[in-house]
Amino acid sequence: MFSTKRALAAVALATGAALALAGCAGGTSDEAATYDPDEKVTLDLAFWGNDVRAGLYNEAIDAFNEEYPNITVNATFLTFPEFWEKRQTEAAGGGLPDVMQFDYSYLRQYAENGLLLDLDPYLGEIIETEPLPQNILDIGVVNDTTYAIPTSTNAWGLFTNPVVLETVGVEQFAGGSWEDYADWMGEVTAAGGGELYGGGDYTGRIQNFELQLRAEGSQLFDENGEPGFDEERLTEFWESGAVLRDGVAFPQQLVEELSPLGPFDTGLAASEMTWDNFGAGYLGNLGEGYTELGLIEPPVTEEGAKDLYLKPSMLHAVSAKTEHPEAAATLVDFLINSPQSGEIFGTNRGLPASETALEAAELDPLSQQVADYEASIADRLGDAPPVPIVGYGTLEEKFRVLGTELNFGTMSVQDAVSQFFNELDLVLNQ
Repeated sequence: MFSTKRALAAVALATGAALALAGCAGGTSDEAATYDPDEKVTLDLAFWGNDVRAGLYNEAIDAFNEEYPNITVNATFLTFPEFWEKRQTEAAGGGLPDVMQFDYSYLRQYAENGLLLDLDPYLGEIIETEPLPQNILDIGVVNDTTYAIPTSTNAWGLFTNPVVLETVGVEQFAGGSWEDYADWMGEVTAAGGGELYGGGDYTGRIQNFELQLRAEGSQLFDENGEPGFDEERLTEFWESGAVLRDGVAFPQQLVEELSPLGPFDTGLAASEMTWDNFGAGYLGNLGEGYTELGLIEPPVTEEGAKDLYLKPSMLHAVSAKTEHPEAAATLVDFLINSPQSGEIFGTNRGLPASETALEAAELDPLSQQVADYEASIADRLGDAPPVPIVGYGTLEEKFRVLGTELNFGTMSVQDAVSQFFNELDLVLNQ
């Protein structure tokens, strides 16, 4: 899914002007009333997913209608790319669905163009807030206004492959600094004899750069969209990967040959840093012989730093132009907070963000492992960063592409830094 998001970032940039024209100033409500159960209303609900998720939403809507029989919910779904193509078209024409599954990378773009309803008047009234910790609620805030509520969360983690480690005779990474992690990867690669590797060049992922910046008290971008790093800091980060690119990390050519899978989920690498909800996909790709993965916290930049954070797997938002804001908020609350929702969806949308939904969800062993992992890093969790700037997806993809060039050895760090800052200037001044 993340590669698809990056591919769509260019679409988001290209349609930014259209969204600005479609924006309205009516995205707020001064006073929220509770839903009148005698009022018959119809709501449109849109989500991305597949037939399995559609079936779960149908079950949830049936349960919702048992409690709110006068609210008719018309649900539609598309694949992730098609979902956002349709939303872009609707936004330009002023006709978004009443309630939408929402992606974090688009939240600022739609919110700042007045396309989403201010949910603050409904918090604690229609939308229960007690089951949602404040740091979860804050994820949906743009410019001091709540525009979306997370359905589920994930966190950055380090997956390890116990089968590979047993094969090469190396113990699990015991934790430590980024240098310690690089040394451990080198040990695995050496023991793998050119067949198995310790992991990849972690400097090719912007999230690892973000992790180090947060440990230093900075961010990728602040509330005003200003970068929290300069060319010197990015140069230092990419140069730190030189030791990995010198025979420790799996070679980029191997990555290209294995695509769309990767060295980790084909059993050729012992570790991979990514979002913790990727575990199920990894196990599925690894196939027979794999029943579990290791999941531990990433390397530490500075002890005691609050560098990790919870990110929404997805959110729910309401159109600013909905004719039934109270009913829409009622539906959002049910889909996020109700025990029925937790029981029906389980972890299909990620680990439930609401405590009441999470308690009702039946967790498989891997989902329980993710839940335990997120509990284990509680002391390392800080506030979520500001909602991504418009065009963040383009920068994330540029960072990845430049990382592959560095791993191929076809570009110098100096040239990569120069190219990234050129792209950054284009995004910030679009």
